[in-house]
Amino acid sequence: MARKIIFFEKHFIEFYASQDSKVKDKIQYTFSLIKQVERVPKKFLKHLEGTNGLYEIRIEYQSNIYRIFCCFDDGNLVVLFNGFHKKSQKTPKKELDKGKRLMKKYFEIKNKNNGKQIQKH
Repeated sequence: MARKIIFFEKHFIEFYASQDSKVKDKIQYTFSLIKQVERVPKKFLKHLEGTNGLYEIRIEYQSNIYRIFCCFDDGNLVVLFNGFHKKSQKTPKKELDKGKRLMKKYFEIKNKNNGKQIQKH
């Protein structure tokens, strides 16, 4: 039941590149969990209420909290959008709006391409 993870545009890649190696390791660990575990615990992956299918991948390292917005596509495919370092209890509206906008754009482009996936990594 392995899921595939792809990136849409370059927002996640830029976020990932700016992290230190320990945070990158934690992100990779969380991705491997999402790829292999059928029911991923909410501690690692949570649907955002009030959105039409937007999820956040949740990463904690030491006292830092990181979030990566994503959605599911074609059942087992996880599409990554933007990531950020969360500095307060509330998710910044700017980041949430960006995640929603990227998800909308992803599906608009996919529909124009007759349902073909956009970008694989």
